[in-house]
Order: sequence, then structure tokens, then C-alpha cells
Amino acid sequence: MRTTWNLSTHSRRVAAALAAGGSLLLAASARAQDAAESAIDTGDTAWILISSAVVLLMTPALALFYGGMARGKNVLGTIMHSFFLMGLVSVQWALIGYTMAFGSDVGGFVGGLDFLFLAGVGGDPNPDLVGTIPHSAFMVFQMMFAIITTALISGGFAERMRFSAFVVFSTLWVTLVYAPVCHWVWGGGWMGPNGLGALDFAGGTVVHINSGVAALAAAIVIGPRLGYPKEAMPPHNLTLTVLGAGLLWFGWFGFNAGSALASNGAAANAFAATHLAAATATVTWCLAEYTSRGKASALGAASGAVAGLVAITPAAGFVGPMSAIVIGGVAGVLCYWAVSLKRTFGYDDSLDAFGVHGIGGTWGALATGIFASAAVGGTDGLIYGNAAQMWPQIASILATAIYSFVLTFVILKVVDATVGLRVSDQDEITGLDLSQHGEVGYNL
Repeated sequence: MRTTWNLSTHSRRVAAALAAGGSLLLAASARAQDAAESAIDTGDTAWILISSAVVLLMTPALALFYGGMARGKNVLGTIMHSFFLMGLVSVQWALIGYTMAFGSDVGGFVGGLDFLFLAGVGGDPNPDLVGTIPHSAFMVFQMMFAIITTALISGGFAERMRFSAFVVFSTLWVTLVYAPVCHWVWGGGWMGPNGLGALDFAGGTVVHINSGVAALAAAIVIGPRLGYPKEAMPPHNLTLTVLGAGLLWFGWFGFNAGSALASNGAAANAFAATHLAAATATVTWCLAEYTSRGKASALGAASGAVAGLVAITPAAGFVGPMSAIVIGGVAGVLCYWAVSLKRTFGYDDSLDAFGVHGIGGTWGALATGIFASAAVGGTDGLIYGNAAQMWPQIASILATAIYSFVLTFVILKVVDATVGLRVSDQDEITGLDLSQHGEVGYNL
């Protein structure tokens, strides 16, 4: 009996010790959880979640913008490019794209596999990226950028690429081109604050130069549409295009102001700069058009707005409102001129992706180096006495353009050799809506 009593007493003491230890562990876990939650700013989190949803809206807006500019027989095929990528790129980003862009740095070129299949990407903040919002919120916000950047390229090859080729090309491009360039600038790579020091607030190089140059490569590799440039190929529904441009303008507030990654003064400044640049470019494109053609068009107003939005993207968090007006004003005239040159050089950039995004993004990256002000954010630029900032801006433009063009060219050639890039002449004459998707945009 004494032995049994001793064993029972010992058991009770062990159980009590385990319970106490468990309580301590639970308390420590609770304290750690409370600390993580206290690091999250609910206002910043709400702003980034809203901005993510608004940026996603930009992709169907782009579908309307591009779809209206295409011919009626290709409206659904053109819209499908953007809409389908909302699915394809989201899956790619979750599986491998995010970790390639924002994983631990590998040689300054690409991210490691820390976040493969979104491992470790949850509701707690990641102080190495942004410490006031959940890691998952940051991941989703960046996902929306990957989607629309890939969709922008479709303007260069609209009305003539096979849909199967489009799917393969887009998967390869967002993996091999977008993710590394994103890492260079925002993920801790060689081009960003810890390296070259190039300023790119919301995607002048990552998004616009990258996609615009890729669109140029695609237009060259796939060749012009049948009948181009002798046959007139006017937009079939400018109502869609203007509606799409208006929604893009709205979405760009999430794109640029959201890139502050906080609900603060930097976001407010980027919001104001974005709007003023777009407004000014709308006016200057129409003025250039009126001077050249004697008429200002709705297509010109819509294109001008997008050109201004593109140009202010890298500068939005670094310049004041008056600089934004200058940047937008120049963008309207410059991009109008660039779009008009495609006939001179003979390439068929169907929906002016290179003329607006490639040229507008290049001007924006240069303008950031010119007009950046430390009083607003970042560092001073040329007009504030820091001419040295122009070197990182120029180098980032050249590196992005060369990498994007060469890799896109190679990817297109591989896809052409394996899947086949272009639809047949008969399918192109019939239209991509019927030949690629078995349906029509208008059944009147």
C-alpha cells in the first residue's frame, strides 16, 4: 500500500508539473501571438486589402480597354487574354512566382525557395518585407501586379496569337521574366535600395518597361496582322475602351497609392500625384492630336490618361504635385509621338502597348531621377542637386529593357517551335473569337 501511495503521489506531482509547464507554454504562445497581432496595423491592413481588390479590377478594365480597340471579330479573344490571366497567374504566383520574387536573395538575381507553395506566408507580418500588415496581404497585393503586367503584353500581339501559345508563353514569361525583375527592384535584388539604388515606387521598370518591351518583341516575332498597314483596322467599340480607361484610372489609385504599403502621408501624396499626372496627360495628348490632325478624339483622351498613369507610376511616392503635372504633360505628347512611329518602323503593335507602356515607363523612370525630392520621400533627384541619381535610373531602364526583350524573344521562339505561335491565315480572317473560342462577342 505504501508503494502504491508513493507511486500515486509521484504521478500527481508529475501531472501537476506537466500542467504547470503546459500553462507556461500556452501563456508564452499567447504572448507571442499578441505581440504579432500588435505589430499589425489594422488601418494599413485594410488599405492594402482594398488596394489589392482595386488593382485586380484593373485587369478586367484592361480587357475592356484592349477589347474595344480590337476589331469586332476578335473582341472576346482579346478580352480572354486579360481575364484568363487572373486565374493562370494567380496559381503560378502561389506555387512559385512569389518565392522567386520575394524569397531570400540569391545572387541579387532571384528569390530563393523560402515561400515555395506559400510556405510560411500567413497572417503574421514579415518584418523583412513590411512589418505592419499580414504577410499574406503583401503577397496578394503583389500578385495583382504580376497579373496585370503579364496581361499588358497582349496588346502587342492581339488578333493573331493562338490561345494555346498564349497560355504557354504567359506562364513562362511571368516565371522567367517578371519574377526576377520584380526581385531585382522590390525583393532585395541588385537594382533596388540595397544595390544600385534605382527608384521605382510602383513599377516603372518592373511593370511598364518590362511589359512594353516584351510587347515590342512579340510584335516583331509574330509579325503584322494580315493586311497591315494597308488595310484600315479601326477600334470596333470605343465606348468599351473609354470605360476601360476610366476603370484603369480608378484602379491606379490602388496601384500607386497602395504601393506605400501603409495608410499614411506617402499614400496620400502618391494618390494626388497619380491623378494629376493622368489628368494632365489627357489634356496634352488631345492637344498634340488636335495640332496634328485638327481633331481631339475619345481614343486619344483615353490613351493620354493611361500614358500619364504609366509615367507617374515609378515617381508617385517621390515627387510633389507640380512635378507630377510636368511628368504627365510630357508623357501625353511623348507617347502620342511614339504611337505614331510604329508605321514608320513597320512593326504592328496592335494596341500600342510599347508606345504607351514601354515609352511612358521609360520617361517615368527618367523623370523620377529628375524630379525626386527627399522632402517627399526617397532621395533628391537632378533638379534638387543630385545628378548622380540619374545613373541608377538609366542603368535600370537599360537592364530591364535588354533582359525583357532577349528573354521574351527566346521564349517566343521556343513556343513557336513547340506549340506554334500564330493562327492560320483562315483563322485570322475568320477572327479569334470563333477560331479559338467557338463564340462571338455580338450575336445581333
